[in-house]
Amino acid sequence: MADVLFKKVDYTLKGLIEKIHVGEIGLPDIQRPFVWQRTKVRDLFDSMYRGFPIGYLLFWENGYSSGPHRTIGAESKQKVPQLLIVDGQQRLTALYAVMKGVEVLNKDFQHERIRIAFHPLKEKFEVWNSAIEKNPEWIPDVSELWNPKTSTYTFIQDFLEQLKARREVPLEEEQKIPAAIDRLVKLQDYPITALEVSYAVDEDIMAEIFVRINSKGTRLNQADFILTLMSVFWDEGRTQLEEFCRKGKRPPAIGESSPYNHFIQPNPDQLLRVSVALGFRRARLEHVYSLLRGKDLQTKQFSEAQREKQFAMLKESQAYVLNLQNWHEFFKVLRQAGYTSSKFISSDTAVLYAYALWLIGKQDFQVDHFRLREIIARWFFMATLTRRYSSSPESRMEQDLALLREARTADDFIRILNQQIDAVLTRDYWEITLPNELDGSIVRNTGQHAYYAALCLLEAPVLYSRMKVSVLLDPSTTAKKAALEQHHLFPRKYLVGCKITDNRLINQPANFTLVEWSDNIKISSQPPMEYVPKLESRFITDGNFTSDELQKMYRLHALPERWYEMEYPEFLAERRKRMAEIIRQGFAKISGA
Repeated sequence: MADVLFKKVDYTLKGLIEKIHVGEIGLPDIQRPFVWQRTKVRDLFDSMYRGFPIGYLLFWENGYSSGPHRTIGAESKQKVPQLLIVDGQQRLTALYAVMKGVEVLNKDFQHERIRIAFHPLKEKFEVWNSAIEKNPEWIPDVSELWNPKTSTYTFIQDFLEQLKARREVPLEEEQKIPAAIDRLVKLQDYPITALEVSYAVDEDIMAEIFVRINSKGTRLNQADFILTLMSVFWDEGRTQLEEFCRKGKRPPAIGESSPYNHFIQPNPDQLLRVSVALGFRRARLEHVYSLLRGKDLQTKQFSEAQREKQFAMLKESQAYVLNLQNWHEFFKVLRQAGYTSSKFISSDTAVLYAYALWLIGKQDFQVDHFRLREIIARWFFMATLTRRYSSSPESRMEQDLALLREARTADDFIRILNQQIDAVLTRDYWEITLPNELDGSIVRNTGQHAYYAALCLLEAPVLYSRMKVSVLLDPSTTAKKAALEQHHLFPRKYLVGCKITDNRLINQPANFTLVEWSDNIKISSQPPMEYVPKLESRFITDGNFTSDELQKMYRLHALPERWYEMEYPEFLAERRKRMAEIIRQGFAKISGA
């Protein structure tokens, strides 16, 4: 028989609640948004009252036998947490909040009580409401029963007196009510079984254990484990991280400093990866998790001193990552790369890893801000266009970070990144690879997005308009209709009428352009030979084309003259080559070339 990695421990509900209360079991979720519906809390108490099982809990030994007092959540605890909760956090949060009568945070980050009501005669639980509050048949908030100051006998007598004041209470009910309330109070003796996994088990095996015993099969990752460790040993840091992300999802009030932006609304685990890249020069989180637990990777032993040292590094890097000046200064990088909003950014990972590299250049190499913005803008353009972080992003970023280990100066930093950019964006890439990559669907096509970024960089007008693409892509302007719309140059209905029905051909990036929404409506499904001359007529003066303006517009929009007279397959092939060249020109414009 294989070695057993866990032990089964039986608790009473009261014993578990007290261990959480003194801090021996780390339950930080009291200070996190509580995601369970209140009806699930009601059903949990109903199951226990009826004697039904409510499932195992899964704990993970911390690896420390002693230590100084710690703070978990908002309360000062008496003991260092010996157990981390891996599965069962919502159940324990619900039980702790109700039995201790403490507040939780709702999804809007507002403090509120979970109030569960109980009907002693019907032996029924319900979520509190105002009608229940006024009805003497109900105990509106069962938390009161477990308050240390509450006498069960006095509570029952008071309940009966209030009920008798409203109606006659038969002897049978007068006997049943105390029995039901007493049974409810004794839920504190309800047996709960926990599986406690050895501290020697690493996070990969822990994740596998979780998946195999969790019916939902929710997969944990290293970020989940690190966030749990932060909850226990640096809850203030996790709270700061989550608060930053929460504020980043809504526009601020006038005059309010905020992380909100038009590029990305990150989650805590995403920003955690930036902090890890900056502080530890790591993209893979498994080793960082072990370090934060205080594990010596050579001796495999745990040390509190080692843990505190590593957490100090994380604290320093997170402070830099969450610095609002850094955060908003970085977004100038994306604008310099031509990406004016999230609309054409297909990878949050590319944004976040670019932010990590920008921070490393700023903090560790003191690169001049002008040069730093330029090199990271070039890097982001390259990484986004080539999908650098779309497959095995951690491994790819790990390699990129490793390249910087030989850097000693700001010049080294810039040289190393430029060497990688030049190694990827070769002449063959621009002339062969990129046109071939544009031969596909428009859906999340990074070449298409890079083409629109290039139009911004080259200050191109919208097709058949004198308004600039960059102006109409301004994300701060919102209306029912977007200022710009992607338009089929050869409309779908027209192509179907020409017996071209393959969506891959119809929806190629080369068949799309940006036009003002009003033009898109007018064009509808007209053939190009019908609608184009009408739009070109806008640029006729005294019977003559302003040919320079129209030719420049066609060049920037990668359109041959009289493109609308071409055969569709010929048009696609030609435009793909021209689009690739415009993308190359846009990329060159980042550094002023």
